[in-house]
Amino acid sequence: MKYFPMLLFCSSLLLIIVSSTATDTINTTQFVREGDTIVSAGGTYELGFFSPGKSKNRYLGIWYSKISVQTAVWVANRETPLNDSSGVILRLTNQGILVLLNRSGSLIWSSNISTPARNPVAQLLDSGNLVVKEEGDDNLENSLWQSFEHPGDTFMPDMKQGRNRITGMDWYMTSWKSPDDPSRGNITYILVPYGYPEILVMEDSRVKYRSGPWNGMRFSGTPHLRPNPVYTFGFVFNDKEIFYRYHLLNRSKLWRVVASQNGDITNFVWVDKTQSWLLYGTANTDNCERYSLCGANGICSISNSPVCDCLNGFVPKIQKDWDAMDWSSGCVRKIPLNCSGDEFRKLSGAKLPETKTSWFNKSMNLEECKSTCLKNCSCTAYSNLDIRDGGSGCLLWFGDLIDSRIFIENEQDIYIRMAASELDAGDAAKDNAKSNVKRRIMVSTALSTGVLVLIIAVVFYVWKRKQQKNRNISGGLGRSSNYKHKKEALELPLFDFDTMAFATRNFSDENKLGEGGFGLVYKGTLKDGREMAVKRLSKNSRQGLDEFKNEVKNIVKLQHRNLVKLLGCCIEGEEKMLIYEFLPNKSLDFFIFDEAKSLLLDWPQRYHIINGIACGLLYLHQDSRLRVIHRDLKASNVLLDYEMNPKISDFGLARCFGGNETEANTNKVAGTYGYISPEYAIDGLYSIKSDVFSFGVLVLEIVSGNRNRGFCHPDHDLNLLGHAWRLFQEGRHFELIPESVAESYNLSEVLRSIHVGLLCVQCSPNDRPNMSSVVLMLCGEGALPPPKQPGFFNERDLAEANTCSRQNTSCSVNQFTITQLEAR
Repeated sequence: MKYFPMLLFCSSLLLIIVSSTATDTINTTQFVREGDTIVSAGGTYELGFFSPGKSKNRYLGIWYSKISVQTAVWVANRETPLNDSSGVILRLTNQGILVLLNRSGSLIWSSNISTPARNPVAQLLDSGNLVVKEEGDDNLENSLWQSFEHPGDTFMPDMKQGRNRITGMDWYMTSWKSPDDPSRGNITYILVPYGYPEILVMEDSRVKYRSGPWNGMRFSGTPHLRPNPVYTFGFVFNDKEIFYRYHLLNRSKLWRVVASQNGDITNFVWVDKTQSWLLYGTANTDNCERYSLCGANGICSISNSPVCDCLNGFVPKIQKDWDAMDWSSGCVRKIPLNCSGDEFRKLSGAKLPETKTSWFNKSMNLEECKSTCLKNCSCTAYSNLDIRDGGSGCLLWFGDLIDSRIFIENEQDIYIRMAASELDAGDAAKDNAKSNVKRRIMVSTALSTGVLVLIIAVVFYVWKRKQQKNRNISGGLGRSSNYKHKKEALELPLFDFDTMAFATRNFSDENKLGEGGFGLVYKGTLKDGREMAVKRLSKNSRQGLDEFKNEVKNIVKLQHRNLVKLLGCCIEGEEKMLIYEFLPNKSLDFFIFDEAKSLLLDWPQRYHIINGIACGLLYLHQDSRLRVIHRDLKASNVLLDYEMNPKISDFGLARCFGGNETEANTNKVAGTYGYISPEYAIDGLYSIKSDVFSFGVLVLEIVSGNRNRGFCHPDHDLNLLGHAWRLFQEGRHFELIPESVAESYNLSEVLRSIHVGLLCVQCSPNDRPNMSSVVLMLCGEGALPPPKQPGFFNERDLAEANTCSRQNTSCSVNQFTITQLEAR
């Protein structure tokens, strides 16, 4: 017994030593007290005591360990703050329960478990998840408790938002009351399982925003949630659980989604360069996101003024309220449904109505879904549950349709039940005709002659219109003197103008994707849901007409995974349009020259893009039927698909060569400052080596994240090419690597890319490699020749439209295509 006090003292000393050591795990003999922390294995997250904002209260929480701004992602005792944390400890009981005790031993906070543990430990994972588990069992499904199932205001990568259907536990976010007070605020972000599940943002007990149901690709009210280079997302709905979560593709990035006090759901990404959180995006930002803004059976469209209208077949319930722009009373049917004679009207591009009282079946097809709805007089609408692969599953609505809106970018259709008299005249006439067969027989003889004449007239009109289209195509496109063989007939689908007007919402500004020397580019969606990019020729642009002719002839036979695909054209009267595949991730310059978006392109993705562009150019120069020189390769003419594969676009300035032709001369130089080769800008001489020069510029821009044109440096007047060459000469070319890829780059790949880029921008075209050599050099490991001085070494070598201040190292320069510049 006389040794017991000494044994107790040694045991206590051992506890203090263990708890002060950096570790990611504690067991039942260890504890965390004020000043102690546990750190995840990768050093990303840290657990300990902290005070948020200006508060003096102390909380047990988890925050990012490696950044300069303490940012909590989880708080244990958010409702029970500590005025004084001295003597407070966090420990793990033998049953596997985490307890937070004050100096008197009173319980401040505790976790809970349903099954007692045998040998429990608590571990802080590198995902930010604090887990209680049996020692040695790393299967999260077997964990006894985890903080991810009790989130605060932060939605972390791989965290679930949803419900455990076995235990009934809901996993949802709640905002903080203020930046200084992490207790529960009045904003809740929760997935509700009633009807078909969807996410609600609640303000107290009032719905503020609704996501719409999951449609196999995304929630129907979130068309911006598309495949991207940052994260993937998924939805699970089975007998055990319902949840939504996202997964970061690049774990080196710090990304969080926060339920803010004002009800916005905001995305933040950490920027090392500025040592701050950058607001990357905010959900539910426009007026149409307000829940049920237009009332029952109303439809909201942000492109309309006012934004609210009634669904087709409905009228305002209280007109004077609508006149005062109070739409909350909603709409009612013009003509009541009669059940037996009803039909459906299709509404495209919709956010599906509230699903609280809906019914679903995952195995039905659309026709079975329609039939099921028709059999139930209370059914008011139906749609596919899953829009992938042509659509599958069935979702039915009963009663009023609440919180619908129209999106420009959405593939979702819904079919709304209508009285027969509300449908088009043809359908109504058909229904009436069934009850008037005798009268139709009596007048059929009199009408037959008129119908026959009408049919002949229609056939004649269609034939004449087709002939006119053929004349427009053959006369408009003409023949190219560069072709040595007879030009084959174009195998290109023709779209009529009305179809294009419908697809682009009558060429609305909301559908506009961009513009150039050719004219305007719009996003279009056909009635079958296919998306496309529509390039509409400017009627008063002569150069644009030449570009149009050229682009059709150049690209119609080109097929390569790294070239944008031409789907068809529209030629009617003065209207001329090219229809391309729609690429959702916009152009390369959208990412690499933007401080925030450049963080989304890590080095493996940039290297993949460089190699993809090289393969596309190699095809144009060597592997296609005719040698094609693009003449305007630049970052804005490289588009990115869903998987960030690069596709070279805009062949309006391209030129074709046959046989052994490799170069030509022109008195009109076309291209973009910063990408034009010296021999082309000065002498009007262009060849495949002109494209190689542009490719080299593009490589250096992709690696560095800087534009060549407008590049400013405080120590010299060199442009990006000259700066890169100087660094190369001094053995410091790794300094081109931006911080945005600092944690993901492969040094040998980066240095090799810079070296190849400098070889491509050498002043003399004879010194530049061809694209077959470029592809081999990028993929190989052999020694490379030293590059010579680049063309346009200095910023002032070619007259430019901007000036830079040495005191200001950041410049904003617009990139535009030159369509006429006299050679010097």
